[in-house]
Amino acid sequence: MNFYKAFIRPLLFLLSPETSHKIAVGLLQVSGKVPLWRLLLRKLYCVNNPALERNVAGIRFPNPVGLAAGFDKNALFFDEMEMLGFGFVEVGTVTPLAQPGNDKPRLFRLPADEALINRMGFNNDGAEQIAARLKSRKHRVLVGGNIGKNKITPNNLAGEDYEKCFRALFDYVDFFVVNVSSPNTPGLRSLQEKEPLKAILNRLQQINDSYASRKPIFLKIAPELSDEQLNDVIELVSVCRIDAVVATNTTISRSGLKTGNVNSFGEGGLSGKPLAQRSTEVVRYLYERSKGAFPIIASGGIHGAADAMEKFKAGATLVELYTGFIYEGPVLAKKIMKMLLQEKKKSEA
Repeated sequence: MNFYKAFIRPLLFLLSPETSHKIAVGLLQVSGKVPLWRLLLRKLYCVNNPALERNVAGIRFPNPVGLAAGFDKNALFFDEMEMLGFGFVEVGTVTPLAQPGNDKPRLFRLPADEALINRMGFNNDGAEQIAARLKSRKHRVLVGGNIGKNKITPNNLAGEDYEKCFRALFDYVDFFVVNVSSPNTPGLRSLQEKEPLKAILNRLQQINDSYASRKPIFLKIAPELSDEQLNDVIELVSVCRIDAVVATNTTISRSGLKTGNVNSFGEGGLSGKPLAQRSTEVVRYLYERSKGAFPIIASGGIHGAADAMEKFKAGATLVELYTGFIYEGPVLAKKIMKMLLQEKKKSEA
């Protein structure tokens, strides 16, 4: 029995999504402060096996299952995610200046579709405060800094915002994820066009080269990119020395949903099961077209171990959870790792 789905999720789903998130995270933080609880949670959810290790961009990931950006926007509980078995956590999206995000309500559940719609709008405490929290990292979970631009920053100055975040977080994260694909900051997705994106990435790499040792830079892309745009991404990965691609962010599509009157929720990015197929298509296209030239981190619609295996078979090296984690609970990461080990055992038999 999945205790979370049977007992905890029904209670959390009685509350608004943002309220239930705060409560769940608060309980997790309290548990993390009690050694016995921390030990128990590790025993329940962690899978430690050298066969799960992955090397991406020179970083040794203890396992290939991570927590996607948006769950720990302000680097408040990344340490606690390690005791739930995650091999890495993306914090953010981080912007140079603190910003409140869009007006509430801005996060909606679609239980019939096992999906979420969010238009959070990069609500976060700003790069300097988040860097200060990351400075006090205690545990071994790897941390990626997902960076973006402030809402008030015009696109022609976006490069400055990415640079500020990059410099502020450089000493405290293991890798960076450049987010130009959220649908919830006006005009942000236009930065995915080839020339503006190339300018931002080259700017960050110039700064990267100025440090004694560089940090890997990953690029997060939208699911709506055409084949031509995906070809541009493949080219930019090579030209701009990008270390990996995260595929994909949330979608603005509303097609095929079971939830009625979905337009009443308004604008925002859709995540969860409805995104699964398109996310896998993007992963497969990038992998096959590039002939596996770079690592791909798959994100979108992973609600079970079989979903994750589909991403791996399509060409992903790592996977990230968010909406699936909310619907399935912390056992999801463990199930994925157990299936990976079973598949490996079968292949060696």
